[in-house]
Order: sequence, then structure tokens, then C-alpha cells
Amino acid sequence: MGRLSGKVAIITGASSGIGRATAKLFAAEGARVVVGARRQGELDELVAQIRAAGGEASALAGDVRAEDYARALVALAVERYGRLDIAFNNAGTLGEGGPSTDVSEAGWNDALAINLTGSFLGAKHQIAQMIRDGGGSVIFTSTFVGHTFAFPGVAAYAASKAGLIGLTQALAAEFGPQGVRVNAILPGAVDTDMYRSMNNTAESQAFVTNLHALKRVASPEELARSVLYLASDDSAFVTGTASLVDGGASITRT
Repeated sequence: MGRLSGKVAIITGASSGIGRATAKLFAAEGARVVVGARRQGELDELVAQIRAAGGEASALAGDVRAEDYARALVALAVERYGRLDIAFNNAGTLGEGGPSTDVSEAGWNDALAINLTGSFLGAKHQIAQMIRDGGGSVIFTSTFVGHTFAFPGVAAYAASKAGLIGLTQALAAEFGPQGVRVNAILPGAVDTDMYRSMNNTAESQAFVTNLHALKRVASPEELARSVLYLASDDSAFVTGTASLVDGGASITRT
């Protein structure tokens, strides 16, 4: 029996990277999953792969900036599978980069809307359903950038992702008495499309790799296993945490 047997989970940002790997792992561990992202074709392909492997999955494409989408994902989980136990609010963007004195107001607002407000809107409706179902686990994808480490030119990304840590703590304190746990993972560099778009030369990839104590970047599947821990009953007494999964980047100075 899988570690998530009988559980129902929502995963956003599931069309690629950490979200896609997590959806596959959750399904393999027995969860029935509702996957969300903007790209319907990639979601349909993911659902087909999960079903071919013997899992249960449904997809709904949409924009996490819209509260109606957050509401619809929860409604789909309840309609198809009867309840909601886990939510992994993983959808995110690097946002507009470059010198902060040149970042547009629209670029700043868009990063916050996707990374922070979108996660809040998801959690708002997910937690309400989890309370009705007797509790659950909410997980956010933050980052070590802006928390233990800083790079130039990513102010909107760093600020929006750091805001998720405050949101994690506030929600954990507010809803712990009703059996809802809330945690965040803080990945280091992960070999995803987003990582490669930010580090598109051999030189920049070597620089980022060297920042980590393990002297490598993570695979999406490695991050998925950390999310699995926070989603499962193995972490039943863990809430309000900002969990570094960063390969030692936060402590490395060599």
C-alpha cells in the first residue's frame, strides 16, 4: 500500500518540472490527483501517463492568478474523488528580471500575482475543503533565493517567493487547530525548463552547480520525494516549516 493510499491531491504547475514529477510520484503512492497548469496538452499527456501506470488523475487547465480557477480545482477534486487531503501549490514564474531599477510595475505585479497571490488563492479554497474533510496538508514551493541566498536581478522572484514563507507560517498557526498542516519547500537549483532558461550557458550552469555543497543540481524527482514527505502522514507533526531542499547551497562558501 502506498504512502498516500486513499488520499486526494491537487498539484499546480504540473505540466513540467517539479510539479509533473510530484504528480507522478503521488499517483504511484496511491493518491488520486488533480493536476493543473496553463497548458492543456501537457496536462492531458501527464494524465495519460499516470493512468497507463495504473494511477488515477484528472486535469484542469487554467491561470492560478484567477480565484475562479482555484475554486474550480477544488470542485473537480470533490466531484471526481469525493474529498481533498493534499494540495501542492507549485505554479510559479521567474518574472521580469534584470536591474531592479528597470523592472516595470507590471512585471513586478505579475510575479507577485502568480507566485504569491496565486498560492494564497489556491490555499484559501483548499483549506476550506480540507476542514470539511477533517484536515490535510498544504505545501508551497518557495526558494532559497531571497531567504538564505541572493542573486542580482531577481527582486520580484525573490520577494514573491519569500512572501510564501510568511504565508506558510500564518496559515499553519491559523488552521493547525482544525487539522490542516502548512509547509513550504525551498529548493536549490533543480534541472527544469525554468532553471535552464535562467542558466543557458555552460559557464552559468557551472557557477550555479558550484554553489551547492553537493556540487550538482537536483532532479525534479528528488524534490518530489521531499514534497511526498510533507504530504504524507510521515510528517504528521510538521507544520509551519520552511524546509530547505537545496543541496547545501545555503551553507556553502567554497
